[in-house]
Amino acid sequence: MAPKREISIKDVKVDDSFWNGRIGNAVEKAVPYQWRVLNDQEPGAVPSHAVMNFKICAGLAEGKFGGFRFQDSDLAKWIEAAAYSLLYKDSPEIRAALEEAVSVIEKAQQPDGYLDTYFILEKPEERWRDIAHGHELYCAGHMLEAAVALFQVTGSSRLLQVMEKTVNLIRQVFGEGEGQISSYPGHEEIELALMKAYRATGQEAYKELALYFIENRGAKPGFLEEPGFQNASKNRWFQASYHQAHARIREQETAEGHAVRAMYFFTGAADAALETGDPTLKAALEKLWENVTRRRMYVTGGVGSQGEGECFTIDYDLPNDTCYTETCAAIGLAMWALRMLRLEPKEEYAAIMERALYNNVLSGISQDGEHYFYVNPLLVKPEVARFRRDHQDVEPDRVKWFGCACCPPNITRTLCGLGGYIYTRKGDAIYQHLYIGNTGEFETEQGKARLRCVSSMPWEGKAEIAYSGPDGVEVYLRVPGYGENFRITKAGAPVSFTLSQGYARLCPQDGDAYTLSFGMKAQYLQANPQVLEDCGKACVQRGPLVYCAEEADNGPLLNSFTADLSQPPVLETSPLFGGVTVVKAAGSQIDWEKWPANALYAPAPAPTRPASLTLVPYFLWNNRGAGEMLVWMNAR
Repeated sequence: MAPKREISIKDVKVDDSFWNGRIGNAVEKAVPYQWRVLNDQEPGAVPSHAVMNFKICAGLAEGKFGGFRFQDSDLAKWIEAAAYSLLYKDSPEIRAALEEAVSVIEKAQQPDGYLDTYFILEKPEERWRDIAHGHELYCAGHMLEAAVALFQVTGSSRLLQVMEKTVNLIRQVFGEGEGQISSYPGHEEIELALMKAYRATGQEAYKELALYFIENRGAKPGFLEEPGFQNASKNRWFQASYHQAHARIREQETAEGHAVRAMYFFTGAADAALETGDPTLKAALEKLWENVTRRRMYVTGGVGSQGEGECFTIDYDLPNDTCYTETCAAIGLAMWALRMLRLEPKEEYAAIMERALYNNVLSGISQDGEHYFYVNPLLVKPEVARFRRDHQDVEPDRVKWFGCACCPPNITRTLCGLGGYIYTRKGDAIYQHLYIGNTGEFETEQGKARLRCVSSMPWEGKAEIAYSGPDGVEVYLRVPGYGENFRITKAGAPVSFTLSQGYARLCPQDGDAYTLSFGMKAQYLQANPQVLEDCGKACVQRGPLVYCAEEADNGPLLNSFTADLSQPPVLETSPLFGGVTVVKAAGSQIDWEKWPANALYAPAPAPTRPASLTLVPYFLWNNRGAGEMLVWMNAR
């Protein structure tokens, strides 16, 4: 069967004033830097052991397994990122590193197709016996994604052939036949990887295995009788819901458990719903989407409120200083949103994808591309974060690497693969969801079509879009929910359009060039009053960007400021970070010089003085050293 046709990662190349530097940093610095880290050659970074584990398995080195049992996935995500980086710079050094990585992986693979360095080196007799926590399927999923990326970008099928053997083995091991294991992954990931492989190759076996895992998740007993699960489940945070195995997906009412696992599972399920056309699966995903984005998501697009279990808690429980909001979870949310857009193009899906990418994902990497956040809080007081046990997951500064390093290569593969988030297709209709400068080429039934976008986002609501190609291709341009007075012109004249689920429909002809524009005012947002920590507070958003206050601009005791909501935030252009739009919030601040000496408490009202806060985009915080930071301000 011919491969499923979709918009390939090679079809869209980002060329954007905002994103070029960040992608360039990933390509020029982060990808080579991470290769050194994975080879334990970067001073000051926590040893990875990832490449060494494969070398030991391959007989190329001696030693013992190092790192977490899922360490293989770090190398897999790096391979995916490095493959995508070749779209922007065809580096001989990176090609050589990829060649080395694939060669080592080929040699490490067992004769029957098994590929997992932890179990090969540490517990060969326990293969497939700890499905709940062993991460064998999780690592296989990431390596399969890497294989697909390498195949799509370079045409090399060597790693794909390795993973085809691994997947064939998994198909023999899992199922309902005699001697097979009737279960599903403890940590979801392979489902979405299998769907990627199916679309890239057209091989039905990939889709069949993905559907088996998706449809059977929540079936009993699955892995619920394993000793490893039984031991972990004694902790209330690590029961079946931690794995999204408390019910089958159509019976799940709320997003539960480990946030990254949930996002990856819902992403794979959305892929399955698109391929099968199953309306009941689509409806289940819509219900879960509503729960996540309207009751359990931070304004930055972060998900996962609690460090213990890295998990969702309950509706409206969104603490700012102890939240987990893992970078990988925001990446997972963006991935899920993209799949929901493929199912049904709706502006709200694109808005959430954009929110996550511009805020919680970008905040996970420093401006230099070599320091990372695992956790992305919305309120930080460094001395508190360093001392209190309930802040143990919050880093006041980004770090060079993590022992559990899922986030760094995940960010890099997202930045290098950003072109994959801009468009989706339905037949000969092309939907543009993000106004990121790019050139996209699309194979349609009418012939090859091309879109070129030059964008001023996120600092200004303006984009120039040129179309070349045959007649009969429809182009749908997103009308952002935050955009005011959205208009489209051609040669200076207004263009009329019909609106469909937040998209402006155009029927362009070859050579048509459009200018779209919309206002983006800085505005105060307030949270649902059921969000305890944000009641009586406000934050600032402009376009897709959420803003925060930092001690570097405003001094300490940021929480003593109260914003005056009757005075709109004021925009200013700042030379910070090479030139950004900052926001000034007017209000009042407690006058600490007039506070009674040595008084822990004093009669109200506290003495105040007029004041203002300078706010910078949230994704830029902590690029000037550790200091206080807050997103939600007191408000009146």
